[in-house]
Order: sequence, then C-alpha cells, then structure tokens
Amino acid sequence: MQDMSGPPPQLSETTMKEVTRTLSSDAFEGREPGTPGEERTLEYLVQRFEAAGLQPGNGGSWFQDVPLVEITGEDFAPLMVRAADGQTESFAYGDDWVGVTYRETDRVALDNADLVFVGYGIEAPERGWSDYKGVDMNGKIAVILVNDPDYESETLDGPFNGRAMTYYGRWTYKFEEAARQGAAGALIIHDTFPAAYGWNVVESSWSGPQAYAQRANGGSDQTMMNGWMQMDMAQAIMRMAGQNLDTLSAAAKRSDFRPVPLNVSASTSFANAIRRFASKNVIGVLPGTARPDEYVLTTAHWDHLGHCTPNEAGDDICNGAIDNATGTAALVALAEAQARAGATDRSQLFLAVTAEESGLLGSEYYAANPIYPLSQTVGGVNIDAIFPMGPARDITVIGGGKSELDAYLATALEQVGRTQTPDPSPQAGYYYRSDHFSLAKRGVPMFYLDPGQDLLEGGREAGKAFADAYTENAYHGPDDEYDPDWDWSGVMQDLALYYRLERELGDSTDWPNWYPNDEFRHVRDESCAAGAGC
Repeated sequence: MQDMSGPPPQLSETTMKEVTRTLSSDAFEGREPGTPGEERTLEYLVQRFEAAGLQPGNGGSWFQDVPLVEITGEDFAPLMVRAADGQTESFAYGDDWVGVTYRETDRVALDNADLVFVGYGIEAPERGWSDYKGVDMNGKIAVILVNDPDYESETLDGPFNGRAMTYYGRWTYKFEEAARQGAAGALIIHDTFPAAYGWNVVESSWSGPQAYAQRANGGSDQTMMNGWMQMDMAQAIMRMAGQNLDTLSAAAKRSDFRPVPLNVSASTSFANAIRRFASKNVIGVLPGTARPDEYVLTTAHWDHLGHCTPNEAGDDICNGAIDNATGTAALVALAEAQARAGATDRSQLFLAVTAEESGLLGSEYYAANPIYPLSQTVGGVNIDAIFPMGPARDITVIGGGKSELDAYLATALEQVGRTQTPDPSPQAGYYYRSDHFSLAKRGVPMFYLDPGQDLLEGGREAGKAFADAYTENAYHGPDDEYDPDWDWSGVMQDLALYYRLERELGDSTDWPNWYPNDEFRHVRDESCAAGAGC
C-alpha cells in the first residue's frame, strides 16, 4: 500500500454545498426516476463531472441506459388455505399477508399450491447447510423464516456469524433461492426483531407500484409470487397442518433440518398493471496512468422519492438532501480532488446510479451489465448519506471483517487519526441494503461506511441525537432539505478518508479479496479465474 500520510489535495467544501443544495432544490422535484426531475439531475451531473476533469465512462457517453419495469398489483383475492381434512381459512391481503410478482405478466393465479416449511430457506454448501435437501419445490410455496439460524446469538460466533446477519438472512436471497429451487411462490414469516422492522414497514413497502430492472426473459425464471405473512397467520396455518411453529423453528436452527411438507395448500390471485420506462446511470472515468484496465469504483445513488406524502406545511416534495444529494455531491468533490492530484496507476470510476430507492435497481443493472469487467474491478466505496453534524473521532464500519479491504481502512484511519466503530446493529444486515451490495454479491469487495458516532463536540450522545432526529423527522420525508446552517467540517473529514481509500486502491498492485469463509469469496474466485484481472 502507498504512503498516504501527507495531507490530501484540497477537497472543496464549496462543491459539496453547491451540489447538495442544487440537487435537493424544489426545481429537481425530488429526483424521481422517469420524471423531469431525472432529466435535470442528469444534465447537471454531466456538467459537474466534465468540469471536475472526468471523461465519459461508456464509450464516449456519460450514460448507461437502465430499462425498468413497474408492476402494480391490483384486485387481490384473499389467500385461501385448505387443510387435508377440508378445513379452510381466509387471510386478508394487507392485514395478514402481502405479495408481489417479479414476472411481467398481467395476472397471477395460485391454485391449491402445496405449502412446504423450508426453515430459513438457505443453501450454503460452503457452510455445510441445506434447507431444501430432498424436496421437489416445483409448483409449491416455500414458507420461510426471516434472518439467519443463529440470529439470537449474543456474539458474532456461529454458523452464520452469530447475531451479524449474512446475505443468507436477507429476504432478497430467500426469494432468489426459492426461484432457483423451482418454487411457485415464497412467503416469509414476519417477526419484528429478526426482521429489524415492523409489519407496517412490510405492508407499505410491498404494496403499490414495485419497480424492477427489466430482464430479457420478463422474469419468467422467478416465482409467481413473493411475499410476507404475519406471525399470527403463520401460527394459524401451522395449527391447520397439525404442526407447532416454535418446534419447527427450533429444528430449523440445526444443519440436519429437513423441509417439512405441511399438507395444506394455498390459493390466491391478483392482476398487474405494467409500466415500462427507462432511467440512466451516470458514469465518468479518470483513466489510470500505468494500469488503465484495472478499475477502482466509487458509487452513490442520485435518485430520491419525488413527490410524497405532504408534511404539515403542505410540502409534498421529498428533496433528499442528506439521502443522497450529499453522497452524489461527494462523487463530484472526490473526482475534482483526484483529477487535481493526478490520475492514479489504476483507473478511477465514478458511478452515480439510479433507482436505489426502488430496490438498488441502477447498481443491480450495472453489476449485471458492467461497462468495465467486474474481474478487473479491484474494489470500491459506496457513499449513501453523509451527516452534516460536525467532526467525529470515529467512523462506523458496516460490513467490517468481511474482506481484505479492512487493512486499507485501518491504514487510512491511522493516517487521519480516527478510529473505527463496528456496526451497532449487525443483526439488521445493513451491508446488504445499499448499492455496494449489487457489486459485492458478484464478488467485488466494497466499502460501506456510515458517519461516526463519537462527535468531537458532545460525544456519542450528540451523534446519536442527530441521527435519531434525522430518522424520526426527515428520513424519506419532505423535511430532508438543505440547511444553510449545517456544519460541514465533519463531512469534509469523511471525504478526506474516502479520498485516501480511493488513492490507496488506485496506486496499489494488490487485489484484495473476501476472507475465505465469507459468502462472497467463491463468487470472486470464480470471477477471477474466468477473467483477466485479480
């Protein structure tokens, strides 16, 4: 690793303020993809990237087209469950269960599909774990527990890292695996603590329009329905099946668990309104001087929610100043600083992605259709919301202990005199909820850092107070607006750290990998073996 102990070149606070203020102004209408707000955002970012000294990153274009499809479920029938003895029970959409389809189809109908309890729905051969062993899921609905088998651990020790959620604990993985197993549907049993959010979040998130990246096959390889059910509903189904949910859940925590056919079936149907539209990722490149075909990636999402539920003052624009105009501004400021310092040996990519708020769709599309080969992408940094709350003694590390990037972060923190605070809520799986994850699950090691918690003025109490106030009063609401009185000194402190990480990776000859027992290690190894990098 390079000696980066000297001060970084001037990082522009003026740029941070100007870009954050502009992108979060009412003129950009909340930066919703597919609206005039997107058009203004794209035009502005190209201007700033070009002025920063970047080159167009996609064969002479600044853009990568991201085709999207929006599917809105309508006219939901109740979910009717029938037991082998003829007993039936009806469960109401919204109150008891929610469901969507990933298929681009006008109507979904499940008719007496058998339910199979598959524990945590995990297939992890590298951990000696198989929850689908010996079962044919064709035409059946998988009933799945949320999180990992060892989420109740007080430590980080266990087959799935103890209380720290792995990717296997995320709902995204569980639905993907159910589809790979050939299931017709998948229903996750909601439980507030292991899910890290209440049923109200599930109901609001899984109803109304759902946006996805378009697939060439129209999603035909996906289940017909993915959804969630309330705990009370799950317990009622188990009683109809002559089973006890607590007993089954206990069995599912062991590696010798085998799936349990419940001898009950479920039926439901719903219609879909389908809208297809296109959005864009914005990408700029600072070509490397010695190894330009090796790439260091910095990402942030430019989008937000557009118009939303009005506040008491009648303001219905979700401006997204902190989330994520600050991160997008950081892309510009970092690009300026890197260009001013001179290109690194490796090329630096700056990627502003779309549709993060719709489910990481822009980053998912890039990762599935990379402009630059992932086997030649060394690693990178994702920036998702920087809190303007003053300087901190620490930085919060989300997903630490997963890859050899840890050594780069330790060096950079030592150089700037800061410490790292581990993720305070590893059971929530935050590493799997932002744009870096789209790259990580395809093998590319990625940093994800949150603001520090131990402020120079006020300590951890002050840091927690700022974060709590933002979450309660502004996050995903109209009050996430630019404030001219913000203290930017902590933001610039964080930018200096990001700059050093970019620089270290850009001038290194190393290829940091995931640690041997990490869930993404085998993906990276396979990618490196097949490609020209690593």
